[in-house]
Amino acid sequence: MKLITRDTDYAIRALAFLAKKEDRTISVSELVRVLRIPRPFLRKIMQILNKKGVLLSQRGIGGGFKLAASPERIFIMDIIQIFQGSSSLAECLFKKTLCPDRPACPLRKKIDSLENYVFSELKKTTIAGLIREGGKSWPRERS
Repeated sequence: MKLITRDTDYAIRALAFLAKKEDRTISVSELVRVLRIPRPFLRKIMQILNKKGVLLSQRGIGGGFKLAASPERIFIMDIIQIFQGSSSLAECLFKKTLCPDRPACPLRKKIDSLENYVFSELKKTTIAGLIREGGKSWPRERS
């Protein structure tokens, strides 16, 4: 059970950094240096976000990435779905098959309720909201 994978975490941090830089185009090199995300992972993540329309890319000297939309319109659940597909907090497995008691299981009902709450909150949470909550120090920039 992993709600946020490494790629999703890196993507959210990169998007937040770009949002704080407003409309400036930021190079992958700068993102790697400041966020301390390994270059191969970050390049792949940025290419995926560009392909999905979350980022705009510019090639050549002074090239890099910037947000394709306002940070108020980039929702965390959308980023999770890009990198993780449909998510589930827990699967009920018994010897590699779905548990036969799943429909009547009181624990499953509780997990489903919690999952619905978590995902509804993530659907409302934006990059801009995370920046507001994290303040000037988030995402942490390192020199």
